[in-house]
Amino acid sequence: MTNLMVPVHCLPGRTRVRVSIPNLTPAWIEAMFRKIPFIYSATYTQETRSLLLYHDRSITWKDITKYLRRKFLRAEQSEKPKSENVEVKKHLFALGLATAAFLADWLLFPGVVRVGWVAKLLNISALTTLVLSVPIFKNGISEVVTKRRANADTLTTAAVLAAIFKGNPRSALVVVILSTISELLTEYTAHRTRNYIRDMLKLDVPYVWKVGPDGKEARVKIETVRPDDLVTVFLGEKISVDGEIESGVGTVDESSITGEFFPKEVGAGKYVYAGSILKSGSVRIRVKQVGDGTAITRIIKMIEEAQSKQAPIQSQADRLSNALVPVSFLMAILVFFATRNWDRVLNMLFIDFSCGLKLSTATAISASIGKAANQGILIKGGQYLERLSRIDTVVFDKTGTLTEGRPEVKEVLPFNGYTAHEVIRYAASAEEHSSHPIAESILQQAQKWDIIIPPYNELDTIVGRGVRAVIHEEGAGEKVVLVGSQIFLEDSHVDMSALESAAARIQDENVVYVACNGQLIGCVLIHDPVRHGMRKAINRLRRRGVDEVVMLTGDRRSTAHKISTYLSLDSYYAEALPSDKADFVKRYRQKGSSVMMVGDGINDAPALAYADVGVTMGGKRTDIAVEASDVTISSDDPLTLSSSVRHAQRTMKVIHQNFLATIIINSAAMMFGAIGLISPVVGAVIHNAATISVVANSARILLWDIKKERNQAA
Repeated sequence: MTNLMVPVHCLPGRTRVRVSIPNLTPAWIEAMFRKIPFIYSATYTQETRSLLLYHDRSITWKDITKYLRRKFLRAEQSEKPKSENVEVKKHLFALGLATAAFLADWLLFPGVVRVGWVAKLLNISALTTLVLSVPIFKNGISEVVTKRRANADTLTTAAVLAAIFKGNPRSALVVVILSTISELLTEYTAHRTRNYIRDMLKLDVPYVWKVGPDGKEARVKIETVRPDDLVTVFLGEKISVDGEIESGVGTVDESSITGEFFPKEVGAGKYVYAGSILKSGSVRIRVKQVGDGTAITRIIKMIEEAQSKQAPIQSQADRLSNALVPVSFLMAILVFFATRNWDRVLNMLFIDFSCGLKLSTATAISASIGKAANQGILIKGGQYLERLSRIDTVVFDKTGTLTEGRPEVKEVLPFNGYTAHEVIRYAASAEEHSSHPIAESILQQAQKWDIIIPPYNELDTIVGRGVRAVIHEEGAGEKVVLVGSQIFLEDSHVDMSALESAAARIQDENVVYVACNGQLIGCVLIHDPVRHGMRKAINRLRRRGVDEVVMLTGDRRSTAHKISTYLSLDSYYAEALPSDKADFVKRYRQKGSSVMMVGDGINDAPALAYADVGVTMGGKRTDIAVEASDVTISSDDPLTLSSSVRHAQRTMKVIHQNFLATIIINSAAMMFGAIGLISPVVGAVIHNAATISVVANSARILLWDIKKERNQAA
């Protein structure tokens, strides 16, 4: 142990460790340490093999290693994981055994009245019930001994023992049979949810075609691939890395990432993700991320963490069910003293609220998070699912969220005898090697118009102002081209008098000015188009109960006003700094609003963190925004935003249905049992049938088609 994990430095509450355990992923290492009760967080950096731990200040590294030796070392050495089907097989075996025992007792010994301890204990139903109820007895009794309180298993323990004591073991066996069915249904739902995660993670690509320096492809293990390597993916193969396509064209199925099942066309410059499948063509990919750094692995990590976080409504269900256990015991005592009828007493013990409340709520939350993940909506915990269902205010960032985040040429205004094509030709020449989004929009326009871009001889970039280029054209000599802001051209002594005729047209527009040899030859009007489908998405959000939709942007007021008017927003705030956005969200929350902030950039991260629910959306989202957000939507389709809210609201509706059904059915059954209208067997059947029904109601969330709902009117 000391050789595998060496402490680098230790401070009270903070320890950094050098980890050298072979064949373990960062996620596994972090999970191993997070299971230790006194450790608050564990973050592993693969490049430095460094693990940073935050823990209880009274704990030392020596205490941590002792715990690890006791809890994890044996498991690590044997390293033979149990099958996920073990629990299901156990439940199926218990169900089969209990059913067989019940039928055998009922058919072989009908109407037998058992007198004496031996007869009561040594029969098929009693023995089977006692054997299958051992885990329930352990949990029920240990809760009373260690925590001085009763739980649902305590109540079941009392009911089973009382039934056997009174010579009615078949009633207890019915409880075992029906409760096993409800546990099987819960396990099935959890298994389906885990399958969604496993299917996303399952790359099944042990080898890749790596391109060598000579341009030839060689088949190598995926573990040997590093960032900046070049790999080739052929038709039908699964992409195993995140990266940018350098050459080739094709279509990829990104359903495991975005939930979109329609293949997407890709070519040079496009970014692709591990887990995608190349449906046609072949491509060469420059590796950006591999292994645990890929987007798919980060998605899996988020979902696994989400399932461990309880929603407030789960805590409410736990508190309510725990509070109702003593009520059942009290009812049993009152009924006994009032009637001295053990059948009625057994009804009070057989019928409880805990199973239905706890199982159905946990099943609904788990199924909802898993189903959303399967559709490209990553909800980081049950508490965010619950908050998402209650939002009444939505705050949007503008660039890249409400808009496409890709500037386009809206219009070209030529002056002094030049044509629009000539303006774009000179501007594109000066901007050809710039990575600025506006430069890219000019180059795209040149490509759209099939313009041949002349080369430049000299190029000077004036930061924040523009570009100066000397262009040589055959037969026309050298020309000095300036592209940039109005101030830049005026400072360069360009004659701007031609602007007077276009003053009204360029007012409140984003304008790039182009000059040639000291003369203004034109201006290019740039705009960032509103994201397709955003108006419909906002309308659907309003139908989902959102009262106010607000836009925050660092852009100019005139631009913000145009977009706000087009989208019929309630208000907007322009020229906002990142800190202003965070303060704005805080002010809305202080007014009692339940705020959802939607953004995708670094400058949105503070506001995302302060919102009740922070949402990042689309393929252009930044890592820091993803970390700060509570919900990550992989799709660029804004309608997914409204369907996420609807999914959360439908989930909460199912949970409330389950609460109501559990309380009404079990209360009615207790009342009928107390006055003797039903037998203990019937009471057990009603109680467990109610539990199975509400769990099944939660499990149907797995059948929802969020994508189909997104494409339909709300």
